[in-house]
Amino acid sequence: MAALVQHDVCWEVYDNYQKQTYRNRCYICTDSGKHLLSIPIKHVGGQNGRQRYAEVKVDNSYQWQRQHWRTLETAYRTSPFFEYYEDDLAPLFHEKVECLIDLNLRTIAFLTECLQVSLPGNKTTSYQTDPKPYTDARFLIRAKKEVPLQQEPYVQVFGDRHGFVKNASALDLLFNEGPNALSYLKALKTSFSNG
Repeated sequence: MAALVQHDVCWEVYDNYQKQTYRNRCYICTDSGKHLLSIPIKHVGGQNGRQRYAEVKVDNSYQWQRQHWRTLETAYRTSPFFEYYEDDLAPLFHEKVECLIDLNLRTIAFLTECLQVSLPGNKTTSYQTDPKPYTDARFLIRAKKEVPLQQEPYVQVFGDRHGFVKNASALDLLFNEGPNALSYLKALKTSFSNG
């Protein structure tokens, strides 16, 4: 979200879907510490075992939305701003969605609306190995390679138990900092030289 707030963004929709990326997962902070929320997807693949990100379907045979919503409520009910945002966030966990990209863009639209920034509308029209004129930040989706962010700690609900949990979902920042989340994201030092 810091990259989105600080830079012009063009959504990559023509690359191949990669497993274990932030496209279908995020981390939140619970009473047990850092907790993974993962959206189940249908692995269909093609002849090469690949599928385009824009074609990835969410596996709704499991009630993952219900489970995720309950986990968020349990983790953030006592945060300063959860109640302020929950009515606008709830539809993401109550309305079925078929494609992962649609869910991701709806989630990002929710976050940009809360942060009062414009939602970038540009999408790729083909896959480019060198996406000029944009800075290539596609590496940010990799969940296994932690992005070296120098995050200033903010107060988290369970910070007294676990200390500051960095690289949590933007929801964690929003529920704990509310309107101050935008200033926080603007102040983060983003560097794309480590991609």
